[in-house]
Amino acid sequence: MDKAKEKVQRFRAREQRILDAALELLLEHGEEKVTVEQIAEHVDIGKGTIYKHFISKTEIYMRLLMDYEKSLTERLKSAVAIAEQGDITVPARAYFESRMANPGKDRLFQRLEEKIITLNLASEMIAKLHDLRNSNAAALNRMFEKRMEQGLLKKVPPYFYYSTYWALVQGAVELYHSRSFADVIEDRAGLMAFIMDVGVHIGNLSHPRGSGEPPVKTPGPGID
Repeated sequence: MDKAKEKVQRFRAREQRILDAALELLLEHGEEKVTVEQIAEHVDIGKGTIYKHFISKTEIYMRLLMDYEKSLTERLKSAVAIAEQGDITVPARAYFESRMANPGKDRLFQRLEEKIITLNLASEMIAKLHDLRNSNAAALNRMFEKRMEQGLLKKVPPYFYYSTYWALVQGAVELYHSRSFADVIEDRAGLMAFIMDVGVHIGNLSHPRGSGEPPVKTPGPGID
């Protein structure tokens, strides 16, 4: 292998280790307690080496947020392609599974984004994050429009569905961590699966789940 390419690969591998370590520490300790020194120690490198990859802790946070949104983008692309072959529930399930697979991570990323915006940090990277998120919303909205045209979904503005998806995930994540409901919820995983199923089929008109066929209409009086 060319030495220059090998050097680049080592650099990228170390950068990913930094990101993985940061995420692990953030999930364990919270963003208020994690320092660059802790991340460096976790990766077993010097603090100065961190700054060869990232100019600040905020940039590490933004990379985590961008990578999270990009992973959703890739899943949605694949899901939309499958949906075009007939299974209309795949994009919705991809959205919910991507965001609800790890409620702790999703909640952490919500807090990080709100904090960065509130402090007016990394405005250019936040703009790129929102552009990417908007493209994901647009992909889902096109699916909603198509399903409404086919008579498979109740006709409302497409963003009603995307907004409901977002609200369901936000609520589910908060419910998952709620101390008030700690004694009520005996099966958190089962509850998350149930909420996801509600989201996947919300607004669907009467038809077999997962079918790409239009709903079968029952003939009214006087119709042969």
